[in-house]
Amino acid sequence: MEIIYLSYPHELKRNQHSPTVLALGYFDGVHLGHQKVIQTAVELAKQRNVQSAVMTFTPHPKEVLSRSKEPMKYITPIKQKAEYIKQLGVEKLYIVRFDLPFSKLTPQQFVDEFLLNLHVVHVVAGFDYTYGHLGKGTMETLPFHARGQFTQTVVKKMTQEEEKISSTLIRQFLKTGKVNQLPHYLGRFFEVEGTVVHGDKRGRTIGFPTANIEINEPFIIPKTGVYAVLFTVGQMNYQGVCNLGVKPTFITNVQAPSLEVHIFNFEGDLYGKNVQVTFCDFIRDEKKFAGVTELIEQIEKDKKQAIAFFSDHFSVL
Repeated sequence: MEIIYLSYPHELKRNQHSPTVLALGYFDGVHLGHQKVIQTAVELAKQRNVQSAVMTFTPHPKEVLSRSKEPMKYITPIKQKAEYIKQLGVEKLYIVRFDLPFSKLTPQQFVDEFLLNLHVVHVVAGFDYTYGHLGKGTMETLPFHARGQFTQTVVKKMTQEEEKISSTLIRQFLKTGKVNQLPHYLGRFFEVEGTVVHGDKRGRTIGFPTANIEINEPFIIPKTGVYAVLFTVGQMNYQGVCNLGVKPTFITNVQAPSLEVHIFNFEGDLYGKNVQVTFCDFIRDEKKFAGVTELIEQIEKDKKQAIAFFSDHFSVL
């Protein structure tokens, strides 16, 4: 998949591009609704014997337009988002820089600059997609702004348990620890990526060595607590249990949550390795224990619960 970064203004012209079916959306999470939009574009491109493409944006509009200085956290930061889109068979990905000049484009200017000039012959988007300044352009106005130069397909709302599949709903599941529900909405479990770094090495002194993960990308972090996780390094997957939190048994001052994974049946040096941690099931809230003995007993229970979960849900890793 070819990745092209764009910003406004650009100098690309229609005759520089092949005819393209383009999926439009922000696509944070690349959830099942997003996948339907993108897969529809890929199939239509094959039918028409033209190129398939996706257009997404970075950063999130809220980062640019909101008065809040709080940095945005993502279900899928742009690098991971691009990888999931690639897996859907897309030939070209446009990543458009969302900044103030871009946000002020009228709906017609957006269509002229970012659709017509890229030789788009058909657009696929969700029913609620908007474009242009203040989101004044909608899928209902798109035919007018297309001026007969391209056609469109509107993908209807996808639901699960009578709820719209949306990035907002998935974020809510993450904030409440309901990670085991996410395959019904994301089409997979939620995953973060990071690097194994040196920690305080306290886990090995109590018989539960852990890999300390430094998360390098702006992932949204699930609710603090203990989870059954899959730990991936290279092509190898391992089962494990992780603590996401502030380790209140040992640390009293408030700090940013840390991510530590106790990996089952693993020996080796992981320092400096890039890894993935997949959150499969919430086991319990983080709590402060009276002492190390009580903590060890609880970790044994957590481990047994995680093993039982994997036995029920993962026959083969």
